[in-house]
Amino acid sequence: MKSNWKLLALMALLSSVVTLAAYNLLGFNKRDVIFNESSPTPTITGRLAALTGNGPTAAPGDFSTAAEAVTPTVVHIRTTVTRTVRQQQVPDIFRDFFGDDFGGSQGRPRRQQGQASGSGVIISKDGYIVTNNHVVQDADEVEVIMTDKRSFKAKVIGTDPLTDLAVIKVEANNLPAITLGDSDALKLGEWVLAVGYPLDLESTVTAGIVSAKGRGIGILNQNVKQNDPKADTPIEAFIQTDAAINPGNSGGALVNLRGELVGINSAIASATGYYSGYGFAVPVSLVKKVSADLLKYGNVQRGYIGIRPIELNSSVAKEKNAKVGRGIYVDEVVENGAAQAAGLKKGDVIVKMEGQPLDSDAQMREIIGRRRPGDAVTITVNRDGTERDFKVELRNRNGGRDVIKKSDVTASNTALSTLGAEFEELSAQDAKQLGVSGGVRVKKIVDGKLAETDVEEGFIIVKANGKNVKTTKDLQSIMSSVKEGEGLMLIGMYPNSSRMYYYAVPV
Repeated sequence: MKSNWKLLALMALLSSVVTLAAYNLLGFNKRDVIFNESSPTPTITGRLAALTGNGPTAAPGDFSTAAEAVTPTVVHIRTTVTRTVRQQQVPDIFRDFFGDDFGGSQGRPRRQQGQASGSGVIISKDGYIVTNNHVVQDADEVEVIMTDKRSFKAKVIGTDPLTDLAVIKVEANNLPAITLGDSDALKLGEWVLAVGYPLDLESTVTAGIVSAKGRGIGILNQNVKQNDPKADTPIEAFIQTDAAINPGNSGGALVNLRGELVGINSAIASATGYYSGYGFAVPVSLVKKVSADLLKYGNVQRGYIGIRPIELNSSVAKEKNAKVGRGIYVDEVVENGAAQAAGLKKGDVIVKMEGQPLDSDAQMREIIGRRRPGDAVTITVNRDGTERDFKVELRNRNGGRDVIKKSDVTASNTALSTLGAEFEELSAQDAKQLGVSGGVRVKKIVDGKLAETDVEEGFIIVKANGKNVKTTKDLQSIMSSVKEGEGLMLIGMYPNSSRMYYYAVPV
């Protein structure tokens, strides 16, 4: 049986965090972002100086200078997560025979608490720390432990599942902050160090080389609602390294020999969940942008080019009758989108972006992911065998160029996310068969408020708090109007029953 290494990577997110469905932006602090950034990329002479020990770092084989500089800036993160667990329902035949005392509590949801461990990197002296989203996602408590053994309670400022990044904050000053480097300047074969807290051990440093860049492995798709055409695509352009990393390294630092942050360690490709030779880190170019957005705006400002892209290879190029065999084929141009306004057309092949040759969809998304609505990118396309440059001004998801506030994004999403379930609207045919004008089906219960009730998957909501529910937008609107401390009354049915069910949901 063939092994799918992407699937293996999905099994091996580096933190032992309990995976939950929804995420919360638990805090917001408007501030201008001031990072401790590196000086411009060194010249060839500077690189040689570094390699020979005459520059700011020691020679390969002696990484002590970089390790000593970086270790104090990498922290240990411990989280407490509470999830709802449903016990297996005992079949009625056993209950009828043994009586209600036999497994009487089974089938009822119960709360279960667990602990997890990861790493983080201090990016500012006043206590801002970057880590992975999956390290702190849905955590009830976040504890940060410094290398000098000091411990702080941390607040989650913002999370971004689409890049698996998060920013947290501890109340402290004069902390050692890491210097942010240049991931674009990384070369294949260049030495790097991974610093973190693997397997709940003390601070650990390992060494390896950059074995690939711009790697997309499909690991972040689990953070996106399946079959949702409106869902954003995760941005994956990982730095691949063979520096040994293990569970607990998540959110830790990948640094160059100058001791500069070039990536945040996020995942490993492994059949066992432990180190098997390949690790993946989010490039610091993306870390800087996402962190700055979370700190300044409270949410990530995403720019959209407005196309449906297809990554070219020889077979796809032949099928699409493209004049070149590599690049991004424009299969569709969104009406009134940025690409259409700039003059791009269906059938164009994007061969360069910002002067960089474009080989993969992951690379394109990473370049765009560094920019905000209103930013312009230079795109080179091959149209009928001739290359042309276009200036494309990125737009927000609403088609504008303005910043979308956190409140605009979370007002509708947060309400439904608290229910901890996936929903789908009834088709007209299903509604007719059930004798209702419309409704919303509970497709999957993952966690959250619905998991605390007796609602089962497949339940069709037709009313909420006395109001008709025909679409998920209706349910969102009703949920958004529920005040803190109030409840939600759901009325609906199951597909094979004409009986109406009433469920009180504590919100």
